[in-house]
Amino acid sequence: MKIIDFRSDTITRPTEEMRAAMSAAEVGDDVYGEDPTVNKLEELAAETIGKEAALFVPSGTMGNLIALLAHTRHGQQVVLDDLAHIIQYEAGGLSAIAGLVPRIISTGGVYTAETIESAIVSDSDVHHAQTGLICLENTHNIAGGIVTPPAEMKKIHEMANKYSLPVHTDGARIFNAATYLGCAPSDLASHTDSVMFCLSKGLASPAGSILAGTKEFVVSARKIRKRLGGGMRQIGILAAAGIISIRKMSKRLDEDHLHARLLGEALANMKGFSVDLGRLQTNILMVDLTETGASAPAVVEDLAKIGILASDINEKRIRFVTHYQVSRTDIQDTIDRLSLL
Repeated sequence: MKIIDFRSDTITRPTEEMRAAMSAAEVGDDVYGEDPTVNKLEELAAETIGKEAALFVPSGTMGNLIALLAHTRHGQQVVLDDLAHIIQYEAGGLSAIAGLVPRIISTGGVYTAETIESAIVSDSDVHHAQTGLICLENTHNIAGGIVTPPAEMKKIHEMANKYSLPVHTDGARIFNAATYLGCAPSDLASHTDSVMFCLSKGLASPAGSILAGTKEFVVSARKIRKRLGGGMRQIGILAAAGIISIRKMSKRLDEDHLHARLLGEALANMKGFSVDLGRLQTNILMVDLTETGASAPAVVEDLAKIGILASDINEKRIRFVTHYQVSRTDIQDTIDRLSLL
C-alpha cells in the first residue's frame, strides 16, 4: 500500500532536474559573496518578488527572525495574528532572541488595516512597549491557507506608513497566494517592507528560503544572518535547486490547489468530516471534527493505518496539505480509502 503524505508541503523532494542542476552547480564561498549560483538566485528572487535585493537563508524561521531583528529595537512590540507561524511555530524566537513583546490580534486569516491599527501603541504611552513592527502572513497557514488580497495589504501598508512602522510579511507560501489571486507575487510584496518566502515547501527545493527588501535592509540582514550562524559556504548546490523552484515550480501550484479542492469536496460529503469549502483557497485543507466529538490525534492515527498521513492541528482539527508529490491519482486513492472508513 502506497503511503500518501499530506502532513506538509515541506516533505517535497527535489525533482530530477533539480538534482542535475545541484550536481553541476558552480560554487564559491557565499559568506564572501563569491558563490555565483547563490548570487544568481538572489538576483532572480529579488526581481521576481519586486524588491531591490534578496538574501538566501537556511530556513523560513531564520528569515522571519532576521526580519524581526532588522526592523526593531529590543523591548518593542510586534503586532501579529494569534495563530501566526511566527508566534506559534518558531520556538519563541521573537521574545527569546529578538527581545520583542507580541501584540496579539485575531484576524481569522485575513488581515485588515482597522484591526491592526487598533493594536498600535505609540511611543508617547509610557505604560506599554512601543509598537515597532507589523507582521502579516500570506497565505495564512493555520487559518487554512487563507489569502489576504493586494488591496487590503495596500491599505495596511499605507496605515503603517502613517505611523512610520515597517511591515514584514511571512510569505512562506506567497506564490500560492499569487496563484489563487491570479496575480504576480510582486503585486503582494509591493505592499510590504520585507518579505520571506520558502523554496522548500510547494516549490520543492530541498532547503532554503529567501528574505527580500531594500538594499539597505538586506545589508543589515546579511550581518544578522551571520550572527545567528546562518552564514553557509559553498551553498550553490542548494541555490541551484532554488532557481528551478522560482522559474518552474512556482508555475504549477494551481495543480496543488485543484487537488486540495477535489479532496475537500469529497470529505465534505463524508460522514464525520466537516469542511468549510468557502475557506478552501489554496493547498491547505482544514477538516473539523467538532460535530462528531472525535479526537483529531486519534483520527490521524487511524488514517495512518490506511496509509494516509495528515496532521492534527488541535484536538478537533486535521490539516491536509497538497503538494508536488501528491498526484491526481493519489487524491482519488485517498478518497477511495476514506470512503471505506
